[in-house]
Amino acid sequence: MTAPAAGVAALEVEGLVHRYGAREALALPHWRVDAGEAWLVLGPSGGGKSTLLHCAAGRLRAERGRIAVAGTDLATLGAAARDRLRGRAIGLLPQRLHLLSALSVLDNLLLAQGAAGLPRDRARALAVLAALGMGGREGDRPEQLSVGQQQRVALARALAPRPHLLLLDEPFSNLDVDMRERLGMEVRDILRAQRTTAILVTHDQSEAFAVADEIGILHEGRLVQWDSPYNLYHRPAERFVADFIGQGVFIPGTVLEDHRIDIGIGRLTGDLPPECGRGCEHCEHICDVEVLLRPDDIVHDDASPLRATVLHKAFRGADILYTLTLPDGRQALSLVPSHHDHAIGEAIGIRVEADHVVVFRRDPPPGPGPRTQRSSGPSPA
Repeated sequence: MTAPAAGVAALEVEGLVHRYGAREALALPHWRVDAGEAWLVLGPSGGGKSTLLHCAAGRLRAERGRIAVAGTDLATLGAAARDRLRGRAIGLLPQRLHLLSALSVLDNLLLAQGAAGLPRDRARALAVLAALGMGGREGDRPEQLSVGQQQRVALARALAPRPHLLLLDEPFSNLDVDMRERLGMEVRDILRAQRTTAILVTHDQSEAFAVADEIGILHEGRLVQWDSPYNLYHRPAERFVADFIGQGVFIPGTVLEDHRIDIGIGRLTGDLPPECGRGCEHCEHICDVEVLLRPDDIVHDDASPLRATVLHKAFRGADILYTLTLPDGRQALSLVPSHHDHAIGEAIGIRVEADHVVVFRRDPPPGPGPRTQRSSGPSPA
């Protein structure tokens, strides 16, 4: 397959649906990835991430819809043609590396290229190894390498054939946190330098934030928000995103006549759900909302008359993450510089200082009939 022509997407999805039995694992109305772009998809286990990659790789046939790589509809290809496509145009780095222990590092790459040891193939393999910091290790066997080095070789093997589309399935899941973030940033730089079109999926937020400038959140087979890490954290489009990204608690609140929000431990000002602008008569219980409070929204302040009791504490070096019991019995989180070392059971002064107020409608308690109300989108300040 030749490289995508001008205006042709490296990957394009239209009305893609895939099910496992009665469960809809993937439902993407439209999705386009242009040549040279690197996309990262983040979501919980079971959210559809691996299904998306295996559909894009031609390993799974979607129940409905179209998925095309460089303009070629995968559904129109026979099994042999799909295998050839995966071998050259689509690179897949799975969770399990599957390096061949009987072969050297270099021979693992040459095999992936379908190469017979031609000088140009060897030169390409050596160049990719060097770019990934594995120069000089081409004669080693995989068992002679550390786990992190094996991960680099597996990535080099996927990059060596110059795929039009590189798919990475939880590629750093076997690494420790420091190695995961460091290698993630290196991979990001390599993909950019080589203008490789890539889709990386992971459930690990720290890995996602280290690698990507923009992230898609996949939940129950739907891409629910595509945004920068900053906006995902401070301006989540759905309650699921608010709950999934970072840490925080939802505090019930009441919308006041001046459109401020009373959360019991303070009053906040921020944009409200759209229904609140039409008055409380628009919908029953519309004045009941939930406010997302992040650990940095609860500030430790010895001079504050508002007191909270330390329930748990987690030392994090420069900071301590406190779980606090508020005066009304609810809990909240507070991230405090670690020189403020308070004991469990101790009452400390706090104040609410939220720069981004994220508000969702609060559904009324379930009655005898079916619930028809759903949370609206958030309204970040």
